Order: sequence, then structure tokens, then C-alpha cells
Amino acid sequence: MKPGKTGLARLIDATGYSFKGLAFAWRHEAAFRQEVALGLLLIPLGLWLGETAVEKALLAGCCLLVLIVELLNTGIEAVVDRVGDEYHHLAGSAKDLGSAAVFISLLLTAFVWALLLWP
Repeated sequence: MKPGKTGLARLIDATGYSFKGLAFAWRHEAAFRQEVALGLLLIPLGLWLGETAVEKALLAGCCLLVLIVELLNTGIEAVVDRVGDEYHHLAGSAKDLGSAAVFISLLLTAFVWALLLWP
């Protein structure tokens, strides 16, 4: 087992790391800021428009999923950029795959909203 803090001290540290990650994404990723703004609009709207708890969870949850995927994409980009500036097809593919994941999460959000709210 890796040495380190346990219990409440570990939880406090982990929470701090999470907030550092959110702050990094907010400062450095325009897409993340745009998706947060969209989420601040759509999540309350989804909670209001959903008729059942499952509908509310799907409408709000897929918006949160976009943010999660964007954070993972930002992490991939940070690691690739850290490795070096020279072009490598695998580095380019890693970034493209992260971008594709964000795109698919946005498509999923549009699909869920359309399916649940279309009369």
C-alpha cells in the first residue's frame, strides 16, 4: 500500500486537489467555462421540466456528464502538452480522442433532452 494520509486527512486533501483541478479548468479552458454556463442554465431547467425523478436525473445528469468528460479531456491535453511540443501522431490522436469524447457527451445530452421533451 502506498504511504500517505488516511481517513479524514486524506478526504480533505483529495477535496483540495479536486478544487485545484476545477480552478485549473476554469482558468485555462474556455470550453469548460462555456459548458459550466450552459449547465447553470440547463440543470435547473431540467429539474423543473422533468416530470419524474428519473427524467430529472437524466436531464441534469447528462449535463454534468459533459463537464466530467471535459475535465478528463483537459487532463489528457495537459499530460500530452507536458511531454513535449514536437508533433507525434499518438499525442495528436490522444487529444483528438478526448475531443471526440466531449463531442459524444454533447450529442448524448442533446439526444436525452430531445427524447424526453419532444411532445
